[in-house]
Amino acid sequence: MLNRILGTLAAAVLCLTTGAVAQGEAAEQASSADERNLSQWVTELKSAPAPQTRNAAAYEISGMGPAAASAVPALIEALDDPAATVRYPVTVALGEIGPAASAAVPRLKKMMEEETNDELASAAKRAIRKIQPAALAGN
Repeated sequence: MLNRILGTLAAAVLCLTTGAVAQGEAAEQASSADERNLSQWVTELKSAPAPQTRNAAAYEISGMGPAAASAVPALIEALDDPAATVRYPVTVALGEIGPAASAAVPRLKKMMEEETNDELASAAKRAIRKIQPAALAGN
């Protein structure tokens, strides 16, 4: 009786472990198959007609952190997007890139000072704090 219980328990553990490993491998393969590279996200940020698509592209770029430094010129350009729902994640992306996004600081300062949307002005300030904190001296 004890051997039967132990055998059943061992089989259950083996099935669960094998299933978890298989799920992990499947998830990894799916994410790499769906993954787009930075240049594709930049293209969507610059040219997608729908603001939701540009918003998603900006968030995807932000998730790449400092590795997305080559996207800084496109992100600076996107700070002028007519949709606030795009400009906000662009500030997030610039902040996540960090010091490599220093070229964006003048535009972010202008945004911080002139933006009528308080959330966007605050987002610009947060981005500057992550990129070049000294640029906020006196603010």
